[in-house]
Amino acid sequence: MTAPGNALLRRKPIDDVEEVRGGGLERTLGLWQLTAIGVGGIIGAGIFSLAGVVANETAGPAVVISFLVAGIASAAAAFSYAEFAGLIPKAGSAYTYGYVVLGEFAAWFIGWDLLLEYTAIVSVVAIGISGYLGDLLGFLGVSLPTWMLGAPGTESGGVAPGSYVLDLFAALLCLLIAFVLNLGMRSAARFETFLVYLKVAVVALVIVVGVFHIDPANYNPFTPFGLSGAFVGAATVFFAVFGYDAMSTAAEESKDSQRHMPKAIVYSLAISMVLYVLACLVLTGMVNYRDINTDAPFSAAFASVGLPVLGAIIAAGAIFGILTVLFTFLMGASRVGYAMSRDGLLPAWFSKTDPERKAPTRITWVLGVVSAAIAGFLPISEAAELTNIGILLAFVVVCVAVIVLRYRRPDLPRSFRCPGMPVVPAVGVLFSLWLISFLNPVTWLRFVVWFLIGLVVYFGYGMRRSRLAAR
Repeated sequence: MTAPGNALLRRKPIDDVEEVRGGGLERTLGLWQLTAIGVGGIIGAGIFSLAGVVANETAGPAVVISFLVAGIASAAAAFSYAEFAGLIPKAGSAYTYGYVVLGEFAAWFIGWDLLLEYTAIVSVVAIGISGYLGDLLGFLGVSLPTWMLGAPGTESGGVAPGSYVLDLFAALLCLLIAFVLNLGMRSAARFETFLVYLKVAVVALVIVVGVFHIDPANYNPFTPFGLSGAFVGAATVFFAVFGYDAMSTAAEESKDSQRHMPKAIVYSLAISMVLYVLACLVLTGMVNYRDINTDAPFSAAFASVGLPVLGAIIAAGAIFGILTVLFTFLMGASRVGYAMSRDGLLPAWFSKTDPERKAPTRITWVLGVVSAAIAGFLPISEAAELTNIGILLAFVVVCVAVIVLRYRRPDLPRSFRCPGMPVVPAVGVLFSLWLISFLNPVTWLRFVVWFLIGLVVYFGYGMRRSRLAAR
């Protein structure tokens, strides 16, 4: 029998590509489809709402610096992900990388954590889109019962406490995305790619039209809150500049993962950062930072310069564009769960794939229902508190692991090599730990509770049923 200490540290062979019974995943994704999934996960509420909030409350026009700093820090982790993606073309992303380099318990820890974080992100984004949908229907003169427009405890001006019962739109959006994913990756990727093109077109429209309405006086002062305000803003917008991590969970659905996945990670972050910076410059140039509408900054900005119809088009495009974030992160959660189940750390039932669609339908529906329940019955503030810590811990694990493996196995063929080793991944570790220090005690408490539940599952089931234990 394997000693418990040895079990915790046993590592998955780097060339272990065995599939589970019942069929594996289908390799259908090309380079630009992967890049679209990455862009779909990165550009969302960050550009359509968070940029306005940070500019108005924290950084002023220096919100551009906030995004640049956050982008540089995120790039440190992205390069680490890119090296692993080319080296270990398997589903699971940070979970799988940790399993190969740091051992089974570290892998379980980060995989269990990402299941919660990715699912919570899906719920938070669905709640945000639901609010836009409610406003859009109100604008069209459609009146819906108050009880179905928000979760219990949701605060809204003019609505009596206790009036909300369920955020029906948010719950249905989560189930819709689960349905789309279960059509199979080939069909689902077409849906995602179309929405990403639509979203990029909307952002390009903002930039191209908005540049003609910039008033340079709005850039003065550029740092009204000082550089410290820009750096605090960086901590806030950091959560808008990842998404490639969830995209990397689809490694086994890429046609040529070792070549395409590293490029897709770098391309998706680079494209997103260019769009973020240009859009922020347009927003703070069109409207003085003090007057930015934090609920719908871009549509309000165009309305303020006499283009209300264009503002409405942008708002509608934002709704459809943000759907891509739901797709990317629910896909990421399902692929992490699939990988954990295939490795024996969760019951094999979850890794069963549909023989025709080649999709892990069971785990996808389970996570879709869970995200729908969170979105339907938790206010957005409480759901958002579940999303932060796991992503940062995943970044720490991946950045540490890429350093360890580079020195432990320098001979391995790498299609992409993280530059500036070990400084660049070390920057990713330090920046992630710095951001973790900003998290409030409630976030830590919920994380500890989830972690304790995970310990029961691992020691009661996963440690004994692991495929490595069987060997």
